[in-house]
Amino acid sequence: MKINAKMATPIEEKIDHNLKIRTGMVNVSDGKSKPEPLRLNLTMELVTLQRLEVVTPTNAQHNGPPMESKERMVQITRQKEGGLGLSIKGGAEHKLPILISRIYKDQAADITGQLFVGDAIIKVNGEYITACPHDDAVNILRNAGDIVVLTVKHYRAATPFLQKQLAKETPDSDNDATCAELKADEGYKSSVDNGTISRSCSRPMSICSEPEKKWVEVVAVPLMMAYVTRYIYGTDKLRPNAFEVRGLNGASTGIIHCDDLAILSQWLKLITDNVVGLTHLQMKLYNRNFAVGERIEYMGWVNEGVINNNISWQSYKPRFLVLKGTEVMLFETPPRKTFAVSHHGKSGGLTLDWQSGFSLAEGADSAIVWHYKFSQLRGSSDDGKSKLKLHFQDHETRAIETKELECQVLQSLLFCMHAFLTAKVASVDPAFLSSIQQT
Repeated sequence: MKINAKMATPIEEKIDHNLKIRTGMVNVSDGKSKPEPLRLNLTMELVTLQRLEVVTPTNAQHNGPPMESKERMVQITRQKEGGLGLSIKGGAEHKLPILISRIYKDQAADITGQLFVGDAIIKVNGEYITACPHDDAVNILRNAGDIVVLTVKHYRAATPFLQKQLAKETPDSDNDATCAELKADEGYKSSVDNGTISRSCSRPMSICSEPEKKWVEVVAVPLMMAYVTRYIYGTDKLRPNAFEVRGLNGASTGIIHCDDLAILSQWLKLITDNVVGLTHLQMKLYNRNFAVGERIEYMGWVNEGVINNNISWQSYKPRFLVLKGTEVMLFETPPRKTFAVSHHGKSGGLTLDWQSGFSLAEGADSAIVWHYKFSQLRGSSDDGKSKLKLHFQDHETRAIETKELECQVLQSLLFCMHAFLTAKVASVDPAFLSSIQQT
């Protein structure tokens, strides 16, 4: 993928929730097709490319609830500010399901594009909440972890009433009063009595009917353990006016080509500074577990020359280099990390590995007690000190299994886990893969 900055705007800075974002417009191509305009965003942890798309009622994510009232599974990533970004009404004490009564714009639930006012929450992380009182449901949602999987079913009979309440209702309005009004509402009762389905949109009418333009993410590359290169991949040929950002396991921004050398130099410095800063922070976290003579002095990507007598040119492969104590180590991907933990009172080692995911080993023979892929993680919670809960979903039964651990370097474990997870998601981003195929 090739990014040409002939029409690039100067790199701008803005503050979003105290996070500095640097952004600029570029043109993007795969090197063969006609370039398209994209926006390049840079934060401390991430470099992102976005495409401006026209959102219409036919292609919008927010084009109203599903036509058929079937159970759906929706994954939400909790935000530091705003949480899940939704409010609920109902509860077992009112003989009503737990209903989503409000979705806050640009917050976690809204970003999914798959949740709607009038959705009844059936399960939270695989656990039924249909028999829960309202307050219990609120507590379950608040303590469900950072990654929450909701099983929902749209309840169109309640949607028109809930939609009307949005204009006059405050977020903390009385649930009892709202439920009483809902059960007394003539439109709600007639829909239930007649078995008819209201097709009213559960979002504001302007969103449902009017086209709008929206920046849609094309690809995001985590900068943790990433590298910036100006060489053509696999060769020693230097690109005169271009560079590429590559993350774990080959996740890539594509080729960023800048005819304006000043903009090229500025992007190179900004991105490189962020990569170096994150790498040094990760080294400090790793070194907490090592003695002085065994600490990591350097880690980062290099290119290893591959000798092949059958070709007349030199080829290269990326390698991850670590200088640790008196050792020099090379890896095809950043090395896996093992943390000393306690599980049900027994000492063990929790290993995070790029390919295999999470695994816990115990005993003198380091026997594997349990193992889960990164894709099976559905949430986590911790006490901020040493205790950690990991919630995994079984592939066959779909049940949520919780593993409780204690780790004396909890923050280091959480930081490493976050780095692996974000990089793993970005490396298989479907929007990026499809964008390459369609250009």
